[in-house]
Amino acid sequence: MRYLVTGGAGFIGSNLVDELVRRGHTVVVLDDLSTGKESNLDSVRGKIDLRIGTIVDLATLQSACKGADYVIHLAARASVPKSVADPIETNTVNIDGTLNVLVAARDAKVRRFVFAASSSAYGESPSLPKTEKMAAEPISPYGVTKYVGELYAQVFGHAYGLENASVRYFNVFGPRQDPSSQYSGVLSRFMYAVIHNDPPTVFGDGEQSRDFTYIDDVVDETLRACEAPGASGKVFNGGTGARATLNQVLKILQEITGKKICAKYEPPRTGDILHSQADISLARKVLGYKPSVQFEEGLRRTWAWYKSAYGGK
Repeated sequence: MRYLVTGGAGFIGSNLVDELVRRGHTVVVLDDLSTGKESNLDSVRGKIDLRIGTIVDLATLQSACKGADYVIHLAARASVPKSVADPIETNTVNIDGTLNVLVAARDAKVRRFVFAASSSAYGESPSLPKTEKMAAEPISPYGVTKYVGELYAQVFGHAYGLENASVRYFNVFGPRQDPSSQYSGVLSRFMYAVIHNDPPTVFGDGEQSRDFTYIDDVVDETLRACEAPGASGKVFNGGTGARATLNQVLKILQEITGKKICAKYEPPRTGDILHSQADISLARKVLGYKPSVQFEEGLRRTWAWYKSAYGGK
């Protein structure tokens, strides 16, 4: 099968591309390298078709989509704080760009479009765990744009017959997550700080909780969403069904690393939610999805990668 993966040079995308290549599929990657890195694809570079380009350009997408059986759309401005600071750019890439991907997928007559949605669609609703039937109540421009992407995918299903599925990623972590940006995932920033003997920064009191999901499980669920019968038109939570507070994370990291960790606490950030936990019943039922990597094991694997990549002792 032939897959187009937008944002395939990023953290999630490159791990997904690795698995597609391992399974023997043909893969086209489209990435503007604004946050993704060519080095993330080093292990498969000779086995894929890497195209440097933006999803904001429809012609580029139409060319990349030719002959594709499946389109997995990951490319986005994936930052809550950045969306608050610059909502126009976030809207342009995440909504206009997603519409372009859908048009290109429709015109190429792909079998299914799979969208990387976000748990940020749930907003601050206190109900836990989050179920797909809950009303969307995003509290950041980023959350709005990702929810609109789901709606557009479903509309293309109704209007044009384009099969589609969306996976609402919760807090994904693992190897290749870039810690250098203030907008990157919290676990990558924690580990980078620990490696350099700096105090990790916690925004808030550390009692906010997240459904931390290891990258291998996210890749597995996303690929299941491509082919599972009965998945089209549906939105699935992409998590584990469990959650941990940031303070608990720091305690586990201390045990794994053998280092004393003293965090620095700062005021909460605008747009950040307090608690997040996925109900994965629908994904279990329709996709046959079952998380296989426990949180602590995922942390151990990720720590080993960060030590190797960034020189930790």
